[in-house]
Amino acid sequence: MPPPLTTASFICAMNSFAQTCPFQSTETESTRLQMILHSLATDNLSSTSTLALGKYQKLMEEEKLDLISSLPFELQQRIISFLPLKEAVRASVLSTHWKSLWSPIQVSLNFDPNPINHEGSVQEFNQVMGMCMRSYACLEQWKLCLNVVDSNEALILKATKGVDRELHLELFETKKVSRDFKSEPTSTSACLCLHSHHPTQTESFSGVKLLHLRSVTNLTKTLVSEVFSNCHVLESLKLEKCRGLESLDVKTDSLRSLVVADCSNMAAITISAQNIKSFWFHGALPQIITLKNTRSLIDVVLNLKDGPISNEFDCEEILSILFSFKDVEALTISGWLLEWLCSAGVIFGRLDFQFNKLKALTWIDSLIDKDKRDSLACFLNACPLLEKLLVE
Repeated sequence: MPPPLTTASFICAMNSFAQTCPFQSTETESTRLQMILHSLATDNLSSTSTLALGKYQKLMEEEKLDLISSLPFELQQRIISFLPLKEAVRASVLSTHWKSLWSPIQVSLNFDPNPINHEGSVQEFNQVMGMCMRSYACLEQWKLCLNVVDSNEALILKATKGVDRELHLELFETKKVSRDFKSEPTSTSACLCLHSHHPTQTESFSGVKLLHLRSVTNLTKTLVSEVFSNCHVLESLKLEKCRGLESLDVKTDSLRSLVVADCSNMAAITISAQNIKSFWFHGALPQIITLKNTRSLIDVVLNLKDGPISNEFDCEEILSILFSFKDVEALTISGWLLEWLCSAGVIFGRLDFQFNKLKALTWIDSLIDKDKRDSLACFLNACPLLEKLLVE
């Protein structure tokens, strides 16, 4: 079950709406707004507590109140736009009519997964996404049904757009589609590339600041790459369960945060971003992680729960990765990696670099034995200013 919506954020949204509402609301509508705020501020639901959805619904039933549903659609849409996107989605359960705000706009397109023929599919996709991204005035969901050419199957792309220039793309692919087109020829690299000096090809995505891509596959990588390569003011990027991606290449000063989680085929990550502050990686250790010009980086997570993506890596490669993290203040790292380095003869206290700014270290390991304790102690010799150590 998702975490509950906080009363404070909901009341804040309502108050923000009341102060900035551009509509000429009637006296009756104004009274309704005041009643909603009053009901949320009662002893049962104080503004400092958490809004339990069950309690709210019970209150509505007992007092025969469904004040939100009685508001005009435009007012509901305006109110919900003041909430953070995640809380706005959860708020849909508060009112039957509010759910209609999240009814996705459905579009059906033909899609040819063969890279030789799918240029037309990409252009049509860009046109539809252009309509989706034409404004950030309100929250919207789009559901694109990509009918696979010469097949009865379809790919589903769900796009959720937030008012803070957020774009969340999630793809759904049936096993039959994956099986039927597994052997299709591919001439495109499974790489996401964003270079700020490259000209913008599609203006629709140029204003996106937060991009979340989930479940990108080999079939849909070209569509997603088109979106990504045009996000020239991107500040936050999250890639999740994108097994169709093999590499990530980002060179932009706008990026502040990067999360790569459970992308099983990701073999290379190259980042040049002087304003990036956090880099979180969860999954198998890629063959290449290169961070250049990342002097603002302060928070790094290397949760290598799946081990290395390949057995072919050496100490110099791993030490090069650690060198790029030497100025961070918070580091989370899998213990097996440092244990492996110690077993290969690395003595952290004698390296050419130290973690002189590291204040918080989280050591991830399921079992602590003598060898692991020794490797941890060895690594601590390279952390002279460490203030906090957590083993989990």
